[in-house]
Amino acid sequence: MAGLFDKQADMYADARPTYPIEWYSKLASLTTHHSLAWDVGTGNGQAAINVAEHYEQVIGTDVSQAQLERAMPHTRVRYIHTPLTTNEYDLVSLVGGENSVDLITVAQAVHWFDLPSFYSLVSRLLRKPGGVFAVWCYNNIIVSPTFDAAFEKFHDTTLPFWDGNIKHIFDGYKTLPFPFESVGLGSEGNPLALDIPTRLSFNGVLKMLKSWSAVITAKDQDVDLLSEEVVMELETAWGGHNLVRDVTYKGFTLAGKVKL
Repeated sequence: MAGLFDKQADMYADARPTYPIEWYSKLASLTTHHSLAWDVGTGNGQAAINVAEHYEQVIGTDVSQAQLERAMPHTRVRYIHTPLTTNEYDLVSLVGGENSVDLITVAQAVHWFDLPSFYSLVSRLLRKPGGVFAVWCYNNIIVSPTFDAAFEKFHDTTLPFWDGNIKHIFDGYKTLPFPFESVGLGSEGNPLALDIPTRLSFNGVLKMLKSWSAVITAKDQDVDLLSEEVVMELETAWGGHNLVRDVTYKGFTLAGKVKL
């Protein structure tokens, strides 16, 4: 998957929604200390720079160098490239050492991870007691009955081209393994809904769709899911190219602490 996100780095950075600032405040209120946070799969650093408003230092890591080259700078965020060849020992050392991290966050990415290995890493790094681990994602966008129907029709055409792990997004993380003790913000099998309101132009929607890994995979197989005809159908349902609309991304989250 890292290669796919390299190909779409520019579009991906532009297309991600902005997560509510209240979300970061809520997470920060749950950790005992505010010295160190780790944002995993940081991408363009969107979550990392918001976490940094509450923590003295944030380490943002990603397997994609192309994504990190587009990361937003912040005085308290340090970005580190962690290719898939990085071993667990080196990762622990790079991030800060065992039992050192107050908050670990993963936005729109944990479903791509080798979960047993990653969760082992989380358990080693997270401060005990007092540390919190949170993952969140979104799987739909609500606009209007007309556009929502056109969006669903397009989404159905992408299904053959998604990686198998996308199932966790499609079911809203309901089946995502999450063996951590709940802190009141979703738990294994029972994720918490997280609505993400924003204003969006049709061009913004198109950038989002072009950034989907399924669309990139299809294109690599000479299948154009966003043909001129499809784009025109979506634009008409939106209400015109220049219209800016209020939309809601339907998100969901799981948060917990290491079971002692």
